[in-house]
Amino acid sequence: MDDIIVAISTVLGKGAISIVRLSGEGSIELVNKCFKGKDLTNVDSHTINFGYIVDNDKVIDQVLVSIMKAPKTYTREDVVEINCHGGVAVTNKVLELMVLNGARLAEPGEFTKRAFLNGRIDLVEAEAVMDLINSKTEKARVQSINQIEGRLTQIIRNFRQELLELLANVEVNIDYPEYEDIEEVTIDNIKDRVVKMRESLSNIIKESETRKIIKEGINVAIVGRPNVGKSSILNRLLGEEKAIVTDIAGTTRDIVEGSITLNGIQLNFIDTAGIRNTNDVVEQFGVEKSILQIEKADLVILVLNNNEELTLDDKELISKVKNKKYITVINKKDLEEKLDVKSENLANVIYTDTISQDGIESLKNKIIELFNLEEIEGNDIEIFTNTRQITLAKECLKILDDVEEGIKNNVPVDLVAIDIKRIWTKLGEILGENYSDELIDQLFKQFCLGK
Repeated sequence: MDDIIVAISTVLGKGAISIVRLSGEGSIELVNKCFKGKDLTNVDSHTINFGYIVDNDKVIDQVLVSIMKAPKTYTREDVVEINCHGGVAVTNKVLELMVLNGARLAEPGEFTKRAFLNGRIDLVEAEAVMDLINSKTEKARVQSINQIEGRLTQIIRNFRQELLELLANVEVNIDYPEYEDIEEVTIDNIKDRVVKMRESLSNIIKESETRKIIKEGINVAIVGRPNVGKSSILNRLLGEEKAIVTDIAGTTRDIVEGSITLNGIQLNFIDTAGIRNTNDVVEQFGVEKSILQIEKADLVILVLNNNEELTLDDKELISKVKNKKYITVINKKDLEEKLDVKSENLANVIYTDTISQDGIESLKNKIIELFNLEEIEGNDIEIFTNTRQITLAKECLKILDDVEEGIKNNVPVDLVAIDIKRIWTKLGEILGENYSDELIDQLFKQFCLGK
């Protein structure tokens, strides 16, 4: 990290301003070579300075330059932000000039990566930065801010401190083996703390898995035979004509997507192609994709036609969704009833019609009920927010079980200490205190440029 990185930190396009950001030792001197105004090397830190970006004697743009000197910066390096006029041509020209004068184009997430590597933030906080940028609902934003503020980090650090204290007790036991009462106290101390830690960690994992939907939303697949009204239901849920609606069976041949926010949670709807046996190659391809969506969905909305008796295709679909969380929508209730709902023991039945919004609110309320959306908040508990964190936490939980089992079986305290050290190390991996270069590179590649 001994070079200067540069990137455009705002969306490239027409706008009031664009920001070109640099970080690294020598950033201030580099920008100063292209700046007409005050001598930036002599200005105070955290000041904004008016002037011009110039290429020799040619003025490129009128700008405001923010100077932030290490270590009190995002990356703990010298950081310079050039606020230029928004526009593709002028922004790219300022960026080009910085590169020509010695800066290197930053990789995705490299500013945050440097913040992590320089000890400014830990890995949990770094991942929260990405979650905040990607958050699409207010609850997701609040959850990300909690992580950035370090609330989960502090819990993990407390766990690790407890484990260090346990290991210290073990060392006393090893150093003074002649005192049998020390071993008894040590084992009792380990047992009590391990039980409490296991309970606390287990609760956080449980809440984390429940509240993953705050970040990721709920993927909802709308499935049914052709012409039962799937696309009409999607359009009414979204409040727009997203999907084509006709009386011709098989109109929807591919996936149609849309999303809404319900009780602060994003619902990602997928209107699938009508599922039926067909010899049409194109339609069959759509049917196969629809079946795949059933397997991937968090919730399936199964649409049946009130005006028709159940067909073999209907019954096959019912069998596919029975092991999923699903809602049965009986559509076209304004037409003559020919469908026998009771014969199939269908769950969560909602009725809708072909021409009005009747039943749509009931459908939304059923989704709220099935996922307890009224109970979910983004700011009431510290949780793990991604698969990496949850997986490591579960590994810690498994080792805690091993520790409890070892104590029950009178395993020597020094062997128990080995498992305690493993837990301490795993918790450190969550924070990024132990990491592989491959993991860090992969994680920060998911960031946008300039962050």
